Amino acid sequence: MNLREILTAPNQLTLLRMIFLPFIVINLVKHDFKWALLLFVFAGLSDGLDGLLARTLHQQTLLGQYLDPIADKLLMSTMFLVLSIERLIPWKYTVMVFSRDISILLVSGVLFMIAGLRDFRPSIFGKANTFAQVAAIFFVLLLLIEPVRWVWIARTTFLRATFIFTIVSAVHYAFLVQHRLRQPAPLPAIPPEGGRSKS
Repeated sequence: MNLREILTAPNQLTLLRMIFLPFIVINLVKHDFKWALLLFVFAGLSDGLDGLLARTLHQQTLLGQYLDPIADKLLMSTMFLVLSIERLIPWKYTVMVFSRDISILLVSGVLFMIAGLRDFRPSIFGKANTFAQVAAIFFVLLLLIEPVRWVWIARTTFLRATFIFTIVSAVHYAFLVQHRLRQPAPLPAIPPEGGRSKS
């Protein structure tokens, strides 16, 4: 990693998303839900924009591959935790989100150490789970500002979707890991001329 990677536009946006987080939490604790929602929306937009910029500007970096999911998990996990502490989201959803993320983090670390596996791109179920989490947080905050029935229905729907996709994506992840571990290791190249290498 070098300074050039940190200074790329996508990585700067990712870092900005992490900087937004304490201000979102401060506004949640103060019950200033309008500012909390506004900052959360900006953080969500930056998440989509950094990936687009990385592809458009050809600025995809190793730092970005690690930093982006860390920023996403940090944002969502903190939001669920604070909203549960403030009794705005039932604890069962937060426990599910944390259990899945911690389990995946531990398994990924172990697999990297013992098998050298490092390519853990999100599956379609993982992406669906992330979308459900973002939508759930959005409608939880919106309901606190606009307590109308359709917002309550959307909030309830996406919280339940988060619960379901958390389980489904975790099971799918376990199957993917099992499949990758069963793949045979590549055979070593056979030296030419009866085992002697060419000079």
